[in-house]
Amino acid sequence: MLIKNKSVAIVGGGPGGLTLAKLLQMKGVEVKVYERDLNENARVQGSLLDLHQDSGLAAIRAAGLLEVFKESFMIGADKTLIMDENAKVWLSDHESEPNEDFGEEHFRPEIDRGTLRKILLNSLQENTVVWNSHFLSMKKENEGWLLHFENRDPVYADMVIGCDGARSKVRPYITEIKPFYTGITMLEGNVPDALINAPEINKILMGGKIMAFGNHKNLLIGQKGKGEIGFYASFKADEKWTSTNGVDYSDKNEIIHWYKKAYPEWNSIWLELFENAEIPFIPRPIYCMPFDQYWKPLHNATIMGDAAHVMPPFAGEGANMAMKDALDLSECLTSETYSTVQEAIAGYEAEMFRRASAAAKESVENGETMHSEKALQSMIDFFGSFKGSEEERK
Repeated sequence: MLIKNKSVAIVGGGPGGLTLAKLLQMKGVEVKVYERDLNENARVQGSLLDLHQDSGLAAIRAAGLLEVFKESFMIGADKTLIMDENAKVWLSDHESEPNEDFGEEHFRPEIDRGTLRKILLNSLQENTVVWNSHFLSMKKENEGWLLHFENRDPVYADMVIGCDGARSKVRPYITEIKPFYTGITMLEGNVPDALINAPEINKILMGGKIMAFGNHKNLLIGQKGKGEIGFYASFKADEKWTSTNGVDYSDKNEIIHWYKKAYPEWNSIWLELFENAEIPFIPRPIYCMPFDQYWKPLHNATIMGDAAHVMPPFAGEGANMAMKDALDLSECLTSETYSTVQEAIAGYEAEMFRRASAAAKESVENGETMHSEKALQSMIDFFGSFKGSEEERK
């Protein structure tokens, strides 16, 4: 095996990084995951993930975790309501029977991000994840790298794999290519104990998802674990909106004032989300890597997930792509197909570029559609055709 007796440092403990660690450990590879979070409970996890058959679920199967996943996914969380700004329901699939066929091509089970993280963490060898490890930089040493952290001694690794997200600090060691702003910004909120704190929205949501469209803006709402509701206000904005709008994201009154001004045409029922969400809200300008990006492969480092190919969330591909990256990279590094590690990394990166380019294009196009004048009708047509196909299959 190419990386036998080599130490591998994974920077970042998201779904991709943890999946890669599991798959490499199954092959006997020495691996550590360096994660900046203080511990596994240090950060509020985002919206649910819907795992796809040929990417996220394929990685789960390869990691031998399908059965525990089946025990943990949220039945019915994939049910969707398409609504307008006045809270009128235009399309619903809540009437259909829950689909739990893990062998069916279009089945995309939803799971809470925190739950998925726990499943992956519990599958790893003890002390695989080194928490409270804020990566700063790395320097070439011998045939590998010396990694520097904010709050711990430097660590040597023969190979470094950056899984540290859209603002990756490993990426600059791989390529100088930078992402472009898509023109869309999202403001993320989270409502705890939604049954009590947001009863009207919780009743409409019914444990699933709401996608509301109106006046070039969206509200995207989804059930989370522990009775929470996660939501995003999504809209077109200047790239510097996050830092120039004058809103204090930790001040509930300022957020509410902003929402009323930015979404004046929207029914007052939606205000319940903003009035009862935790603070701070999180602004997220949406970026995407160039569709044609390419770099020369290294012999001792690569990147995956958002670090390699950040893209808008409008096709549900982010975590799935990261987990597929983990599956492909682990297979390239541990197979007998390649004669050198550099060739193995090149093989992984070539396939990753191909997959990521197609997914990024789809995500950007979907984002434009969802914020267009005809967004509501476009989404009714899209989900309506998909619903019709499901009924035909039955």
